[in-house]
Amino acid sequence: MVYFKIHLRLISVDQWFVNYEDGLMGSAGEFPISLDRTGGATLPAQVAAALREAIDTDTLRPGEPLPSTRDLAERVGVARGVIVAAYEQLVAEGYLLAGHGRGTVVHPRLDRARAAQGVGDPDQHAPETRAVAGPLAPGTPLTDAVDRPAWRSAWRHAATLAHRSAPELGDARLREEISDHLRQMRGTRRSPSDVIVTAGARDGLSLLLTALGTTRGRALVVGVEDPGYPSLRQVAARHGARIVALPVDADGLVTGELPNGVLDVMIVTPSHQYPLGGSLPLARRRELLEWAIRTGVVIVEDDYDSELRHVGSPLPTLAALDDPATGTVVLLGTFSKTLSPALAAGFMLAPAGLRRLIEPVRFDLGGPVSAVVQAALARYLAEGELRRHIARMRRRYARRRDLLSERLAGQAGWRVRPMSGGLHAVIELVPGGAAEERRVLERAAAAGLGAVGLSSYWEANSVAGSTGLVIGMGGPDDAGFDRALSVLRGVLADAERS
Repeated sequence: MVYFKIHLRLISVDQWFVNYEDGLMGSAGEFPISLDRTGGATLPAQVAAALREAIDTDTLRPGEPLPSTRDLAERVGVARGVIVAAYEQLVAEGYLLAGHGRGTVVHPRLDRARAAQGVGDPDQHAPETRAVAGPLAPGTPLTDAVDRPAWRSAWRHAATLAHRSAPELGDARLREEISDHLRQMRGTRRSPSDVIVTAGARDGLSLLLTALGTTRGRALVVGVEDPGYPSLRQVAARHGARIVALPVDADGLVTGELPNGVLDVMIVTPSHQYPLGGSLPLARRRELLEWAIRTGVVIVEDDYDSELRHVGSPLPTLAALDDPATGTVVLLGTFSKTLSPALAAGFMLAPAGLRRLIEPVRFDLGGPVSAVVQAALARYLAEGELRRHIARMRRRYARRRDLLSERLAGQAGWRVRPMSGGLHAVIELVPGGAAEERRVLERAAAAGLGAVGLSSYWEANSVAGSTGLVIGMGGPDDAGFDRALSVLRGVLADAERS
């Protein structure tokens, strides 16, 4: 049996807020009913309009019960027939559903109708949710391997600390463990005080751009690798920055062609250039740092998947060559690629001079990562489990890389670009061209693969030889990944014949 409590608060002569509670479901809501007894509209029409607005604005949701006509009439102070007429009107319109013995509810099928009309969830048209990602969509890591006893133990431990709040710059133990992890895995010796916990690379970049923007008094100018990772480029654009494309080659950023007196910030992926896969040689790294010091440019090192190398050990970070006090490199790291995107947690490593600008902004905005997540990560890192997990994941990605090379080998119309690590692969079309890439993408989309055109990663879309596919190596289980590769080979072969 469903019970309702209805409370009225008199706002004016004509307006009430009706509060209802569903005893079975435990849900509660509040919606206004305004009655103008001197107006032209009838009382049933006014009640119906108030209920209709409550449903349209999601105050009343599909499947939720309404008060009985008798109770609502008594509380609002009108005849029961007024409420009956309003309910009947909304039933006829499809807003409500009435049934003998079960009362009146908001029509449960309104969810489907809204989806078909493209209304409801305000985020449903965001680019990442417009379409279901296919099995070869880039940017999707393998996440099934993390569910092991040590992972579950870390979360049980963290749950006992749920009453604590994390400091704005991050949990002290987690900052210490991240510092130690960077020392052991990336050859980067830095103090825990240099670490700031973030909600990921985009949050870290936003924090830095906000801090720098308050000191420049004008729109920032941000250099990006061309081609490069679009996500961080878009973050910079959202901050009102002017974007300048910088060329790359097989080894990464072309440091010999960097402009002077133009940039405020530069975003680079020196350990594993995205999407072409190059690793910036030591000579270029030193040249880049010398140029940044000379020009005053802040270097943002995006370290999104550099630990997941298939060959050899992870390379030292660019930040390892930087001065911890007066340096110019801000390292952005994330746990989304190594553990799970659901964590929404990462870190920033910044030298003392830049932290003096960044930290006050973080104190003003607050820390974005819950204390429970930080406690679980700290425990997981302290027990060495992240390093063991990364070792397992390297082997799995290496096997997938070998399978990809095997399945797509032996054709003159395309080639798999050599990659030493990471979560994605690049398939270059030979001889290439925009029309051919478009033809392949259409077939891949029809097959539901989720591949992305290589040309979309360029800031300047006219770059010669920039056509092909970028595919991910996360996605489904190994058998599903193998099937998707077979479908992709067929797509490429069909496009080549046409």
